[in-house]
Amino acid sequence: MEGDDIITAALDADAAHERLDRALSAVLPQLSRERIKTLIKGGRVTRADGTVLWDPSAKMGRADTLTLRIPVAAPAHNVAQDMGLVIAFEDEHLIVIDKPAGMVVHPAAGNADGTLVNALLHHCDGQLSGIGGVARPGIVHRIDKDTSGLIVAAKHDRAHTGLAKQFALHSIDRRYTAVVAGRMMPLAGSVDAALARSTTNRKKMAVVDADRGKRAVTHYRTLEALREATLVECRLETGRTHQVRVHMTHIGHPLVGDPAYGRTRRVVGEVARQLGFVRQALHAAHLGFIHPVTGQQIGCDSAIPPDMRELIDELRI
Repeated sequence: MEGDDIITAALDADAAHERLDRALSAVLPQLSRERIKTLIKGGRVTRADGTVLWDPSAKMGRADTLTLRIPVAAPAHNVAQDMGLVIAFEDEHLIVIDKPAGMVVHPAAGNADGTLVNALLHHCDGQLSGIGGVARPGIVHRIDKDTSGLIVAAKHDRAHTGLAKQFALHSIDRRYTAVVAGRMMPLAGSVDAALARSTTNRKKMAVVDADRGKRAVTHYRTLEALREATLVECRLETGRTHQVRVHMTHIGHPLVGDPAYGRTRRVVGEVARQLGFVRQALHAAHLGFIHPVTGQQIGCDSAIPPDMRELIDELRI
């Protein structure tokens, strides 16, 4: 088919006795198994003699070289923009970005450009083989606009699928550094409280009864006691919208500067105002996962950004 990308895959005798989709998935790490199934069912996989293979579960029975015709990914609708990303890790399969506070992840009403997606389209130009047939980065999780720190994106279907499974299984190691109001007592603990959209403000989340929302678990520990505040590490067991922000408020320690869930305290509020600190003091400091293609353990760390560091320094006892 004209304009298709052509890939060849050599299956040895052992692989030829596996299911066709599984055997191809093993030798073509850039393609997810679901993507390969779709190609087979679409008549886009042929043997060396030109025979079209239609059944993903079929077994070849002998060694052979197969040809896959992959439709060129449709261009993304969003504009690619050069925004000088800070990269924590990158290979041909995925990329981990250290996002600054103030950057929106996805284009939406009011944020048509200047987003992380726009920046990735520029940075990964020519490297995106298509997520669901579209040349776009596969972002499997988000962090809020005014939260800084690490976020991972896939460059192709297989990496996207593998990362999404790890997030669904809650096996991703996600740790946030936060400055919360008040002194934490106890110094460490866990918050297990279901979350759902607030019934009074749809832009906010709220703690609800377990049968009304999604289970959310945050493990926290004190890093340093500050003036009327605490520097804490929050490790996510689950990854719900605004989870750290809502959970810390729920236990009486809202994030300093949080415009939606915070409550100003005298010293902390005055220090934040003097510094012009107007965002939630939350930073995605660590991201750990198993590489979905290579199986390598990936661990990325991000230093606390200057605005939060200045806040912490001013609040030190």
